Amino acid sequence: MKKALYKTLYFLAYGFWYLLALLPFPVLYLLSDGLYLLMSRVVKYRHKVIRKNLKSSFPEKTDEELCHIERKFHRWFCDYIVETLKLMTMSKKQLMERMTFTGTEELNRVLSEGKSAAVYLGHLGNWEWITSLPYWVDNALCCQLYHPLENEYFDRLFKFVRERHGALCIPMQESLRKIIQFGRSGKPLVVGYISDQTPFWWNIHHWIQFMNQETPVLTGAERIVKHTRQVFVYGDVTRTSRGHYNCEFRIIREETKGLPEYEITDLYFQELEKSIRNQPEIYLWSHNRWKRTRARFDEYFEEIDGKVHLREGKEMIY
Repeated sequence: MKKALYKTLYFLAYGFWYLLALLPFPVLYLLSDGLYLLMSRVVKYRHKVIRKNLKSSFPEKTDEELCHIERKFHRWFCDYIVETLKLMTMSKKQLMERMTFTGTEELNRVLSEGKSAAVYLGHLGNWEWITSLPYWVDNALCCQLYHPLENEYFDRLFKFVRERHGALCIPMQESLRKIIQFGRSGKPLVVGYISDQTPFWWNIHHWIQFMNQETPVLTGAERIVKHTRQVFVYGDVTRTSRGHYNCEFRIIREETKGLPEYEITDLYFQELEKSIRNQPEIYLWSHNRWKRTRARFDEYFEEIDGKVHLREGKEMIY
């Protein structure tokens, strides 16, 4: 019964999404304007989290300046929602006009030498449109790591939309195995890593200073990159105008195998911070990025032989 319900909801969601995606951009942006008024003035979507994140990240800015960034964030975020909906029906031509890439000459050079590339990105701009990268690279297999949704039907729906333009989705728990498997296809890989999520307590092995705050970071991507000798590339995303983005590729390290531990992770967050400070309104401030603190971690957990354990007498926290 539950399975039949989920299946019905899947077809309803697919149909509704498809109908919305048929609307032209001017109409979708009118919907975005209405959504902006609702989210920023009526619902005040995640206002406390957004303001806390902004205040901690930009202590030098006045309240007026922070309010201005928050308003611009809400406008961008509403645009991001309708732009993601539109992805279901966007053509190759539309995407190549609206999501451009620069620095592809160097990326294609690396791929032509038979090397694979790790493209590090953040929740910046429209990361869903980055799935159009296969149109811009030569003779390579493009894929991206993602967290599957608990509902298999809705996971299938989002996966379908993300793979429409040729980029494959790899579940996080299968990442290394799939990357090695795809690497045997005879084509170099371009793997997209969005690595600015908050790690679970038991996955915290490294802390950095990021946006003026001590921050726990994920390091699994670095281990994959070094193990598979991928070239470390950063994708600097900017919003050039409404509904138009550019991603500039910069090769940070071409040889990664022997790099010191956490160097790739540290360099990635340094690049990401520069991007955020350049256009703070297009970063995902509504995510409670700094909810896990070092003091809380030290109180409840300890690392033994590279693994995080709950301290004796403590109950698990989430």
